[in-house]
This record gives sequence, structure tokens and C-alpha cells, in this order.
Amino acid sequence: MPVKPAPPLMRHDVMNRTATPAPEPSPQAQAHSRELVRRIHAAIDSAAGELSFHDYMRMALYEPGLGYYAAAGGDALGGADDFITAPGVSPLFARCLARQCAEVLAAIDGGDILEPGPGTGVLAAGILAELEALGRLPAQYRLLEVSAELREQQVATLRERVPHLLERCHWHAAWPEHFSGVIVANEVADSLPVEGFRISEGGVEQRCVGREEDELVDRWRTAPPAVAAAVAHIEADLGRQLPVGYQSEFAPSLPGWVAGLADCLERGALLLIDYGYVRAEYYLPERTMGTLVCTRAHRAHGDPYDWPGLTDLTAFVDFTAITEAATDAGLELEGFTPQNHFLFATGLDDVAAGAIASADERTRLFASHQIKTLTLPGEMGERFNVIGFSRGLDAPLAGFAGLDLSRRL
Repeated sequence: MPVKPAPPLMRHDVMNRTATPAPEPSPQAQAHSRELVRRIHAAIDSAAGELSFHDYMRMALYEPGLGYYAAAGGDALGGADDFITAPGVSPLFARCLARQCAEVLAAIDGGDILEPGPGTGVLAAGILAELEALGRLPAQYRLLEVSAELREQQVATLRERVPHLLERCHWHAAWPEHFSGVIVANEVADSLPVEGFRISEGGVEQRCVGREEDELVDRWRTAPPAVAAAVAHIEADLGRQLPVGYQSEFAPSLPGWVAGLADCLERGALLLIDYGYVRAEYYLPERTMGTLVCTRAHRAHGDPYDWPGLTDLTAFVDFTAITEAATDAGLELEGFTPQNHFLFATGLDDVAAGAIASADERTRLFASHQIKTLTLPGEMGERFNVIGFSRGLDAPLAGFAGLDLSRRL
């Protein structure tokens, strides 16, 4: 009998790495990965034998036609459903998020919604459906997506779930120059490539990728000035030096990514939902190996060189770095709170009660399980956080009224 695949992991679930090895990829998937490895080998050779881990991760995820997020093939390559995100857990997530969007759209008397990295389009469909029910549809729902394959999937999802609202959806390959409304980014920042570093007796070292014949391996070298400066900034903010042997990472493109979102926002709000820590927790002394998460075929593991192009690579998010970038770009911090508090503050009790009022027992039990997954501390409730910023808003955002942990940033 075929072995039933393990259920998809939460993308944050680094604590539940399984000892069960992932199955061998299909011949097609292996050929796909080997072609990507050939390109990575060429990049290593062009870089005198050492490619920065940041550049390796960028290729592994985004190399055109071959990276994990950029490849055509989806299910055929075995990459689909390696993980689930909150919109896939329950439509209640999108409904609560839509209520926060509705509040902002009402405050600015209209506007659009912009979603970078919209994945399968499930969140967009859920938000649009709820906003229609609330009588607060945006003029446009803008999806920022560079992958043609994912655009097709998003169109299919929206056509299936909200076909009459598809005309309100517009796709972009870059930030719009002028935008008013709400920007919603759910689990996007964790997929930005990271620089790896460690502290040695001689100072900061940069993680690189080399090759030993056909194998990809770690290499370490004295950190270039930009990496050394980033680590020095982290240590200065912490008020302590990281110990010798400490290994971690940071996302060098995160400030620019946040600044790009902020620069296009003329009036409205920016909401980011992701797993991560404030800086003081991200670089705790006991977190000596960083936060990089590798996922393939529903298994989380620690080998970033396992079948490149078929393995998802993510790292936890430094919410302090997000705050620095957003406030430097002129946005006002609205709040920082665990996902469960945000959902309850935006009406989870009400939307859940309405959804199950006329449901049968099985549906009620399933809805109860979904709510637990979204809100329990050991599930997504406190592993995920929501951070909000604004420009030109007079009233605070309801999602941060229950518990605001901004002081920890």
C-alpha cells in the first residue's frame, strides 16, 4: 500500500522537525533540481568558489523557471502543499483581516487593497467576500505577483470563489507609485533570502556555499564590511556582544522591502503577519544556530542543500528590523500583537458564531479545530504576530486594542 503523506507543516514549525526522511523525488523533479544545481555550480565558480548563502538562497527560491517559488510544474515537482498558512487553515482568518481592512477603508473614505505575495489567492478571495458582505468593497484588489504560474493559480482561485468580483482584481509586478488603502502581507517576509553569519575568535564570518565535486557544502570566510556592519548594529541594539560560536542570520533585503511598501503608501495602513521575534528574542544567547527552516515533502529538516528547487527555505522574521525600516520611511507604528489577540480584537468570536450557527455537528467540530489552530499558543496563536503601521490615519486600529506589545520592539 502507498504510504499516506504527512499533513502539511506550518511554515514556522521548526520545532517539529521529523526524523522520518523525505521520500526520493520523482525522476522529473530530480532532473529539475539537477538543472538548478548546475546553475548554482556555475555561480559558485564565477564567484571564485564561494557564493554567499544569501545569493544561494535567492537562487534556490527565485531562480527563473527553477527556484522553489519560481518554477512551473507545481504538483508534478512535489512542491505543492509542503506547508499551510492561516488562510488555508480557515476562512475565519480572512474574514477577521477583512474587518480590519474595512475599518481603514472607511476611515479614508475608500481606497484599494494591495497584497504582495498572494500565494494561491485564497486570502484575496476571502477578504473580498467578507468586504462585500460588509458593504465595503475596495475600488481595486491589487495582487503583487511576479510569477506567471502563480498568477494563473490566483485567477483560478478567484474565479472559483468570487467570480463576480474578479473584475476588481488587478495584478502588478512592482509596487504601485501611488496607493491609498490597506497593504496586507501574510507570510512574505520570512521568504526573503538571508545572510548567514557566525562569531569566531577573529570576528564575524559570513556563511557561503562551495562545492566538493557535485556536492554543495558550507564555507566560511571573513565577513565583508556590509555583513560585519549589520552584525555590529544587532549587537549595539542588544547592548551585548554575541558569543564566539554563535550562528544566526539576518535578511539584508528586509529594510528595502519594507521601505518599498511604505513609499507607495500615501494614506492608509500596512499590516504584516508572520512568524518571528523581536530582536532581543531573535538573538537570545541560547538560540545558537539561528532560525532557518527547510521543508520538503511535508518534512522539516536542517539541510538547505537538500534537492535545491524542491525544498522551501525560510527564516523567522526580525520584527524590530521591520519597525526600524517602516518608521525610517515615515510610517507610524500602530501596534504589535500575537495573531490570536489580533483575531479576537477584529471579531473572531462574532464571525465564528455566525459561521457555525446553522451548521451540523461535524462542521461545528471542524470549525472548532480551525479556531484552535489559529489561536492556541502552541499552534499559530502566539507563534505568529501581526504588526501594523499607518500614514494619515486619525484613529487607532482595532486589531491592536486587546494587547499591544509595541514596547518590546
